[in-house]
Amino acid sequence: MTRLPLSISIISHNEEANLRRCLASAAELAMEIVIVDSGSTDRTAEIAAEFAAKFVHQSWLGYTAQKNLCLSLCSQPWILALDCDEELTPELRESIRRFFADGDDARFDGAWMSRLVWFMGRWIHHGDWYPDRKVRLFRRGKSQWQADGGGQVHERLVVDGPCTTLRGDLLHYSFKNIQHYLTKHVQYSDVFLQTQQSKGSRWSLLHTLFRPCWRLVRAYVLKRGFLDGFPGLWIAVATAFFTFDRYSRMYESEAGSKPNQL
Repeated sequence: MTRLPLSISIISHNEEANLRRCLASAAELAMEIVIVDSGSTDRTAEIAAEFAAKFVHQSWLGYTAQKNLCLSLCSQPWILALDCDEELTPELRESIRRFFADGDDARFDGAWMSRLVWFMGRWIHHGDWYPDRKVRLFRRGKSQWQADGGGQVHERLVVDGPCTTLRGDLLHYSFKNIQHYLTKHVQYSDVFLQTQQSKGSRWSLLHTLFRPCWRLVRAYVLKRGFLDGFPGLWIAVATAFFTFDRYSRMYESEAGSKPNQL
């Protein structure tokens, strides 16, 4: 099968549980695979070698810098950026082929794709978690990763040019279980607090009370999270609580910075 003028860009660290699934879904599309690894001690490098990937070691620079380094090592005119815990569906894989076959690579500089999350034993098709569109296919030299939400956890790809949307889903195995989700929330909450402090934002009782309620109604009712059964309810309630928690962290930080006078 003819390969596309495409580099696959991935960063990794101890991803033997995910990497083979990810590469098996996408490797046949690309002329090259570039993986920047931050010191894996498991079989990540061995799995990368099975797919003839260019495997480069780089001590951890942070998500944004690490991903931009990986982009700089890609040689093809187009890049498909993936996380190790993601997988292309056959429909999305075919959409990427059609993007080039139909000449969309001459009309656009990037393409959005919808991410579909696996959680609590099912795919989450509604609520705040879907379609979770991301630009992951883009022209090299016109795109870069930029910090989003403090730059310590989340980052977003900025494309200098028009983008289209591809059919099919990018499957995302982001949370192993509820405990994994809760652990990640602590990290997200820390970054939220740091970001708000860096912007000089102050705690607001209105935001602390209103935003959790809005997130619950939006996720469960307006975005039809109820159609995902109990997992949809759990996600909506958890999202509301974690929103309350983040703003409560702002209150705690401000109150704790001024000791009471005896």
